Amino acid sequence: QDSAVRRAQQGSPGAMAATVPATVAELAEQLAQMKTDYDEALDTCWILICAALVFFMHAGFTMLEAGCVQMKNTQNILCKNCLVVVIATICWYLVGYGLAYGEPNTEGGSFCGTSHFAGGGFLEEQANGVNRWRDWFFQWAFCATCGTIVSGAMAERTALTGFAVYVAAMTTFVYPIVVHWTWSGAGWLNNDTRTASYKDFAGSGIVHMCGGISALVGAAVVGPRQGRFAADVDQDKFVPHNVP
Repeated sequence: QDSAVRRAQQGSPGAMAATVPATVAELAEQLAQMKTDYDEALDTCWILICAALVFFMHAGFTMLEAGCVQMKNTQNILCKNCLVVVIATICWYLVGYGLAYGEPNTEGGSFCGTSHFAGGGFLEEQANGVNRWRDWFFQWAFCATCGTIVSGAMAERTALTGFAVYVAAMTTFVYPIVVHWTWSGAGWLNNDTRTASYKDFAGSGIVHMCGGISALVGAAVVGPRQGRFAADVDQDKFVPHNVP
């Protein structure tokens, strides 16, 4: 008799209704977790594609600069563009990213970051959901691009060693600190305590202006190419070429 009662209760609509909400809640939780996993994967793919597109700007810079220098200096300018990527990668990993996106040194208007140097804390789960490795790769592409802007402005009149020193300083200190002021959300130009914060569109005021001003200063320091505007020098040797 007891077993018959239990079977009747288990098969009754009330007993079934009591078990359905728990099942629906579990399914909803599983779907939410699946969505989170898929969103993370899609975000990562999208960021990697965008970073690769930004990185391909180096190919454009290289072709432009190679065609604007004398034929004898083609290999030199190609080497400089490759050197930018190598030095920027090392400097951005060791110091630059930490200065740009590390923990702020003060509240309400920080000057530079103080953590995440040399990959520190990259494996820790972030409260804001930021994947540090993914973010580092994306921001590295912009850092290297900022550094390579100057190579064309000082082409044919800068030694390879001097250019390497410039790139190291640019990607270790200059560009990262500018990024912390603006993009980090904690810098003195853009933070939650300011009523009017700095706004940037597609890196125009950070990547391009920072690299452009550096290029302008560098060009002013080294001056024009030797004989470029001299009346007694054949200017045909400065005509652009198409040597690959």
